[in-house]
Amino acid sequence: MARTNIRLIEAYNNLLTICDKTEIGDSLPSENALSTQLGVSRTVVRSALDRLSTHKIISLNGRRKTVQRRSQDDDRMQGPPMLLGIEDLESRFFDWVLRMDVPSGTVLNVAQLAKTFRVATHTLQEFLSSLSRYGIVVRRPKGGWQLEGFTEAFALELSEFRTILELNAVTQLVALPNTHPIWKKLDDLEARHHALLARIDVDYHAFSRLDEDFHVAINSVVKNRFVDEFQKIISLIFHYHFQWNKSDERVRNECAIHEHLAYLDALRSRDPNRAESAARDHLATSSQTLVSSLRAHDRAT
Repeated sequence: MARTNIRLIEAYNNLLTICDKTEIGDSLPSENALSTQLGVSRTVVRSALDRLSTHKIISLNGRRKTVQRRSQDDDRMQGPPMLLGIEDLESRFFDWVLRMDVPSGTVLNVAQLAKTFRVATHTLQEFLSSLSRYGIVVRRPKGGWQLEGFTEAFALELSEFRTILELNAVTQLVALPNTHPIWKKLDDLEARHHALLARIDVDYHAFSRLDEDFHVAINSVVKNRFVDEFQKIISLIFHYHFQWNKSDERVRNECAIHEHLAYLDALRSRDPNRAESAARDHLATSSQTLVSSLRAHDRAT
């Protein structure tokens, strides 16, 4: 929406408030005074007054602007819808791919998807460009984007790189002093794991978010902008893959919770070898779960 239109909407709605505070039959201030009060040009004020007159909220007679009635809810002009930022777009995009079972090779209609996700077109283009670095989408020779999707080879490569990054984080984490905030985070995470374990029969699907928070916390001890960028895409994909394969989901998630608790115990031991072993065991399980989910998803489509 053009900036002028946004100014008109704001000025018009503010004028409605002024009208509601003015006695019916009394006149509004001059255009110059309203322009100063509203912080807009006289042209915008004039356009807002004309709209008020059209809806019979005021009557215009020369320079006199007489209030005729109080405003109602439907008299207010609606501004442009709030557009999502790139952070919200990430989750919406992956949710759309999974929920709609979008196959590999699908040509992405940027204009339509921007409306579907309620984002600016340039935001969507920026997001797709970031995904292209990981091969999830590719730019078409004649313009536009195409979804490549998540292949088994992609999953294995991603898992391998995830392991490298997380083992590096584990090495740094176990060497941190007791005063570091990570230990409080790990205590809180342990409590959340036990709480979910107690209600696992009815709430096992909540593990997906807990798993994401767990690995993000571990990797947060590494202060590296490049690691942060890769961790973002890794977290998204591992978070959403839990939704692909529903078979034995409760059992798988309960087993993963126990692996997390063993992992936490190993981290607290401050023994680098023990912590690395626990990390490798859990990351190997996660990798196998991701590959199995991809295979199950492919068979179902």
